[in-house]
Amino acid sequence: MKRQLDQTDARLVAALTEDGQQSTGRLAERLGVTGPTIRSRLKNLITSGMLRVAALVDPFRVKGLTVALVGLCVESHNKLDRKMEQISKLEKVNWVAVITGRYDLLVEIVLTDGIDDLYHFINEELSQIGGITNTESFVVMQARRKWILLPQGARDSGER
Repeated sequence: MKRQLDQTDARLVAALTEDGQQSTGRLAERLGVTGPTIRSRLKNLITSGMLRVAALVDPFRVKGLTVALVGLCVESHNKLDRKMEQISKLEKVNWVAVITGRYDLLVEIVLTDGIDDLYHFINEELSQIGGITNTESFVVMQARRKWILLPQGARDSGER
């Protein structure tokens, strides 16, 4: 499986980062390659899991969204990958990472029901995972250059 971007792939990703709505024709023109080359490279990057094309929202401009970070300590450090995988599958989780420092894992969650949602996430969802000895949560009050996927709960509601 491909694990590194070559120069053309890196330029393609950079161009899409600037404007993800560019047509393959426009991208081909900008990069000096053919349209089929762009389509093939996009397909390969997506298939390899290196690229995902998605709509992102600014959570501080979308009413009803709250972003929080949760630091977690786990009982057994030899199963961090397993815990990370389990936690990543929870609906409110945007991303989870093994980190150095005070916590073993750091989780970014996106909430649609404020502090009640945070309480439910920690008390119900994380407790079902088990093996977590300590949590500390941080509600993000403001951020810059912060873009997220719209959480499933907000996608389903149709209210936003």
